[in-house]
Amino acid sequence: MRILLLGGTGEARELARLLTGEREHEIVSSLAGRVSEPIRPAGEVRIGGFGGVDGLRAWLVDHRIELVVDATHPFAEVITANAAQATARLGLPMIRLSRPGWTAVPGDRWYRVPDLATAADTAAASGNRILLTIGRQGVAAFAGHTGPWYLIRAIDPPTGALPPRHEILLARGPFTVAEESELLARHRIDVVVTKDSGGTATAAKLTAARAAGLPVVVVDRPPVPPGVTVVATVEDARAVLSGWRDQESGGRPT
Repeated sequence: MRILLLGGTGEARELARLLTGEREHEIVSSLAGRVSEPIRPAGEVRIGGFGGVDGLRAWLVDHRIELVVDATHPFAEVITANAAQATARLGLPMIRLSRPGWTAVPGDRWYRVPDLATAADTAAASGNRILLTIGRQGVAAFAGHTGPWYLIRAIDPPTGALPPRHEILLARGPFTVAEESELLARHRIDVVVTKDSGGTATAAKLTAARAAGLPVVVVDRPPVPPGVTVVATVEDARAVLSGWRDQESGGRPT
């Protein structure tokens, strides 16, 4: 099967590594190109956007793709929506590989919110020194709050408007609990803001915040488009792929 793997996550890289070693599959991994130095997966890689739904649909036809695996970040809702529409128009199967979100445990002080705008209001009402760990996009939602001071941690510099009182920390995880605890103490952080990314790579900040008794504002994930098969692990994705590989293709889309 010829598979387009929309990547950028650790799960995408692991799936690419496994599938490139299987003769039954031809894999093309696609990275959005929003990180200046992305970690490249095994096998063939393309970098850059597709030009919306129509551009992606044309690319799938031109490259004779038979199946799409969306293993992008849980908050990459635009490419997920575009992939769902493009595959639906072509009658192609699509898998959404999305690791489970985080669950609060005893001792956590979480405020779950539906979006970044609500996160900005909730954080500003909860403290004065705020750690933003939401990536470089979306920081503009906090720009209107002039009172708090923000430590903005991201891999690349954020884009758009910034809150007037801030410091930018460029760093790539994963981080240890000890590192996160030291960061919170050194900057006298009293609120943490994060997206519900799930997984273990960036979960240390939650443990550190729990130990320090700090509130954490957690932005809920956007919903997955209807009709998309969702799996939680790389192993689950491989099992679905094996089942679909054995089915009749029914012809190429045009």
